[in-house]
This record gives sequence, C-alpha cells and structure tokens, in this order.
Amino acid sequence: MSRVCQLTGKRANNGMAVSHSHIRTKKLQQVNLQQRRLWWAEGQRWVRLRVSTKALRTIQKKGLAAFAREQGINLASF
Repeated sequence: MSRVCQLTGKRANNGMAVSHSHIRTKKLQQVNLQQRRLWWAEGQRWVRLRVSTKALRTIQKKGLAAFAREQGINLASF
C-alpha cells in the first residue's frame, strides 16, 4: 500500500537535506499517516481509513461525512 492519505491525497514531498558544510542531498519527506477506525454516522458503521494527521484535525472540526463530501469521496466504498 502506498503512503497516500485516503481523504486528502497527500503524498511524499521531495526535499533537500542540507548539512553543516551546505552539501545538499535529496531526501523524501513522508506524510504523517495514521491508520484509524472512524465512526461514520450516516452509514451507521465504523470505517477504516489511512489518513494524515492534518485530515484528522479537520475531521474533528467538521465531521467525517462533511469532510468526505467536500473532498468528493464516497465513504461507502471503504
């Protein structure tokens, strides 16, 4: 399974690691993904999702159904 948030689509970012002598090497900045079991009130069931921590904060603020609807995601497929 790839490291992609199932709600927002966030994925790894290419960056540079800069040493003290300013030698730049490529590094991969991964997304902070968490496997979570979230209650979906409209479907009356638990949904297992692999989501980023930023998406979890948004879900706490807006609610799972509203956030998924905003992102254009059908939770019945999970």
